[in-house]
Amino acid sequence: MMQFRNSVPSAGVTSAAGELGQGQKQCRRAVIDIGSNSVRLVIFNGPARAPVLLFNEKVAAGLGAELTDTGRIGEVAMQRGLDALGRFALLAQAMEVGEIHCIATAAVRDASNGADFVARAQALTGMTIELLPGEEEGRASGFGVISSIQEANGIVADLGGGSLELARVRDGEVHEVVSLPLGVLRLGALRAKGQSALSKYLARTLKGAGWTAVTAGLPLYLVGGSWRALAHLDMQLTRFPLPVIHQYCMAAERAAHLVRVAASMGKARLAKVPAISSTRAATLPDAAVLLAALVRQLGSSELIVSAHGLREGLLFQRLNEADRARDPLLVAAEAEGAAQGRFPDHGGLIAGWIAALFESDSPEWTRIRHAACLLGDVAWRASPDFRAERGMEIALHGNWIGIDGWGRAMLAQALYSNFGGGGMVQDLTVLASREQLTRAIQWGLAIRLAQRLSGGVASPLKATRLGRSSRGIELVFAASHAALAGEAVSRRLRNLAQAMSLEWRIATSA
Repeated sequence: MMQFRNSVPSAGVTSAAGELGQGQKQCRRAVIDIGSNSVRLVIFNGPARAPVLLFNEKVAAGLGAELTDTGRIGEVAMQRGLDALGRFALLAQAMEVGEIHCIATAAVRDASNGADFVARAQALTGMTIELLPGEEEGRASGFGVISSIQEANGIVADLGGGSLELARVRDGEVHEVVSLPLGVLRLGALRAKGQSALSKYLARTLKGAGWTAVTAGLPLYLVGGSWRALAHLDMQLTRFPLPVIHQYCMAAERAAHLVRVAASMGKARLAKVPAISSTRAATLPDAAVLLAALVRQLGSSELIVSAHGLREGLLFQRLNEADRARDPLLVAAEAEGAAQGRFPDHGGLIAGWIAALFESDSPEWTRIRHAACLLGDVAWRASPDFRAERGMEIALHGNWIGIDGWGRAMLAQALYSNFGGGGMVQDLTVLASREQLTRAIQWGLAIRLAQRLSGGVASPLKATRLGRSSRGIELVFAASHAALAGEAVSRRLRNLAQAMSLEWRIATSA
């Protein structure tokens, strides 16, 4: 089976030049996350509703490594963290970051010398460091999931080095939040107390926090490096063909299976699994046991991985309501189309021009089709012989949010057909049905017709109408633009009609 791995630069990187659509003003923003395991700098660029990761670096400072034994941040770890912050502050300044959010979470929050670390860090860097309470950390993680999975309705579980945050999300809002001292750095000591010690402690703390009344049968959204590592392990075990972690979905019973697998493989073999570091491999068996216990306690229906969490949630919380409501997939596709295509705003015109052919499409299908229109020119720089493959790769491996594996497959097929690839990509049938992919082919051929007819400018589309009639597909030209109906246009209209099993005709309006 083909593995859909990236062989071209990832989509989603936008250009600072040019005018973007409404709500797509670009500003470099940074989040410095001082966690229990690592200190990380992430710099974002691009539209506020769909920020693009411009720079990402972490230092494994281990601020929480000695917390269970001493209650303090060790001196070596503290200096390592301060060194990282000094570097990050200078990098952010050199990269002309306009907005910096520097936060500290569980290790600094709980350590007896945490205030000393904050004071030294602020004196060194000149930055204000916000000590984020556990519930605010969970709230931000919840909004991070909402920002990338708009329809999220379940419980967000954010596992860090020092704590576990749970947040109930629904209807675009974060509701109940609880923070528990169950980070991966603390799980080993708890499990050493007995085989069922972790499960009993989790049940007791959830009851104490009033979480026993949380509705069972909800998805569990997984945030954090340890959960992602477990998902990568599951991908290897199931030979999942698309190694994109965001919105990867597992059945709830897979959690118990991963406990057995992680225990039997051991640290050395786990570290050989792609995307699992040796540091993460050491704590993965503990993380698997915690996940299985959570699934049992919460009665989770399924496990859905989110690549967005705390950092993205902090940015999302600062958006106004209008920007929050925008579709992140369409925002990102619009920005990418503007950066990579030849004709600004042309994708939006095409989306409206072909819509009459696909009125029976569901809202979810319509938004994927719209994204394909916005990306309909992104592969033009490639060699003509490879444009179809490039379009498909951009769809499959782009840094998109608000889209799952099925949506990526539909987008990939549409772009493949749009760029002249022709028929169905057989390897995509493991992600979407043949019937669904047939519809995506039709989208691609309709976009291809619009591109050829218009030459990339607006007036030909405005002077024509594509629609359905009792005779099939009808392309109607205004009399003033009838000469646009050339051989190439007729050929592409015929190809589209054949793909839809319809007759076709070209007409001129009075």
